[in-house]
Amino acid sequence: MTPFKRLIDILSALFLGLVLLPVIIWVALLVLIRDGRPVFFVSERMKTPEKGFGLVKFRTMSLGSDDGMATGGDKSSRVTKTGAFLRAKRLDELPQLWNLFLGHVSLVGPRPPLRRYVEQFPDIYSEVLKARPGITGLASLVYHRHEALLLDRCETAEETDHIYCRACVPRKAKLDVIYRDNHNVCWDFSIMYQTVFGRR
Repeated sequence: MTPFKRLIDILSALFLGLVLLPVIIWVALLVLIRDGRPVFFVSERMKTPEKGFGLVKFRTMSLGSDDGMATGGDKSSRVTKTGAFLRAKRLDELPQLWNLFLGHVSLVGPRPPLRRYVEQFPDIYSEVLKARPGITGLASLVYHRHEALLLDRCETAEETDHIYCRACVPRKAKLDVIYRDNHNVCWDFSIMYQTVFGRR
């Protein structure tokens, strides 16, 4: 990561954190009042093939064990009404501004993977994680809807894991490597704009 890109990340985290603070407080209170504690959900993700970090989101599911696997239709019954609303509006991802500020992620890059898949596909993720993970990215922009369609049909954790490994991991990795080898500031802003205003 270049110093300029890191500077943009820090300034963006500070600016967006300040501007969106009322929304963040409102969402936190909404989750607390309707679903109780904890308000936040911390999931281990990988910054490099060896180094993990805690990715912070607003909690959108009922309390239960975290199996460290991709989320599919098998977990749909655990999504709260509040959580479904937050996910639809992508408000559950606002706390990731803290990860952005700390340097765990960049604004744009490959979505940080779960440890399970990094260990299962070391050759793939050794290439993908040469770029710092991002809050959004080319693979998220291009493949998000199709991935959701595939995984939402899954009825068991095993089926979700199988489909994710067979269909999602290699296809997203190809897009992530394309981004890694060709990224620039203009492309980053284009991806961010399309993420906010272009994806439905």
